[in-house]
Amino acid sequence: MRKLVLTLACDDRKGIVAAVGNFIAAQSGNIMESGQYVDTDNNRFFMRVCFVLGHGMTADDFRNGFEPVALAYGMEWKAYDMDVKPRVMIMVSQLGHCLNDLLYRNSIQQLPMELVSIVSNHDRFQRRAEHENIPFYHLPVSAENKVAQEERLLELVREQKIDLVILARYMQVLTDDLSRELAGQVINIHHSFLPSFKGARPYHQAHKRGVKLIGATAHYVTADLDEGPIIEQNVQRIDHAITADEMVAIGRDTECQVLSRAVKLHLEHRILLNEDRTVIFR
Repeated sequence: MRKLVLTLACDDRKGIVAAVGNFIAAQSGNIMESGQYVDTDNNRFFMRVCFVLGHGMTADDFRNGFEPVALAYGMEWKAYDMDVKPRVMIMVSQLGHCLNDLLYRNSIQQLPMELVSIVSNHDRFQRRAEHENIPFYHLPVSAENKVAQEERLLELVREQKIDLVILARYMQVLTDDLSRELAGQVINIHHSFLPSFKGARPYHQAHKRGVKLIGATAHYVTADLDEGPIIEQNVQRIDHAITADEMVAIGRDTECQVLSRAVKLHLEHRILLNEDRTVIFR
């Protein structure tokens, strides 16, 4: 039997949950998981429903039938066939901890995705990609060719029908135009020391200042640098005895954990955007 996930957002009013549930039941569907949330500040309703379709019914059958319900309530909605795995591109520079973590989780089928390609502005991880039989694209970036390389990147995204781009410590800032073009399709990870400790060796800067918390943030990429809607965060408490190198190791572990959680939430269609924030049904 085919499993679908329905996500929707609309102005809050009576009868939405009943309308959705009754429609699914009328298609001989069975709800397995359901979550809803109302943002009372802007009267906005959000819902995620995971359900199994009746025998012989396709995802397109459901979508076509649900359209009148969605129109009646002014819904912004999507219905995802969970048998169709999102197509993913990973981008990386010269730090491989997040890339290696994602590759391992993918190899044990912990992440419901089809890993299509790896892109980098360096060739350091080409052999690693080849070992995993994943196509690798080396797109070196300079001030002179940045626009051209981003055009090539966008070509790859379109050619490969990429649903999600993961910036696994990709140390190039995407231009505003590219960020807007791929809105809601790019997840980035960074340490929690921004904006206090910018530039090179942020962990060593933080160690020098006696920082007691190490954290990481995963968020969607927008034209506002490192200010996109936050998906996942975590922190680790440390003390005076931790060395700068130990801080780096703890920070990288935290980055891996936070990024993989954010990616999994996205792949399972558990994230809905609420202006500059996220609604997440865990």
